[in-house]
Amino acid sequence: MHVERILALKGNDVISLAINETIGRAIDVLSENRIGAILIRDDDGFVRGVLSERDIVRGLGQMGARCMDMSVAELMTRDVVFCGPEDDIDTIMAVMTERRIRHLPVMRDNQLLGIISIGDVVKFRIEEIETEAAAMRQYIATA
Repeated sequence: MHVERILALKGNDVISLAINETIGRAIDVLSENRIGAILIRDDDGFVRGVLSERDIVRGLGQMGARCMDMSVAELMTRDVVFCGPEDDIDTIMAVMTERRIRHLPVMRDNQLLGIISIGDVVKFRIEEIETEAAAMRQYIATA
């Protein structure tokens, strides 16, 4: 299975913030949307970083409450790892595990198609395994 299947099931809505927004605003957006990461875009709409809950916790731990007024650019992860819609789910799981990341923006031809999380991948794999198990039980029952 491929990433495009996950996007087809979950949708391709992407929440993002401008690079000059504050950490405080980012926390509000993450909370309002019940998400764990947000894409950070420049004035031209290009993805320049990902800001996750982990980035914010790290910032709070190092700087305390004063990080609330900082720009998201100061805490975001700049080395964004992208995936494509044709990428295999097993490959994506390996990338997320090896790189210790939980969110991957999905791109094709410099166009953002969506974002997937480790939770999306795990949910998809569980559903896939349950479907395979049901098919196997049916096969055994009718053999």
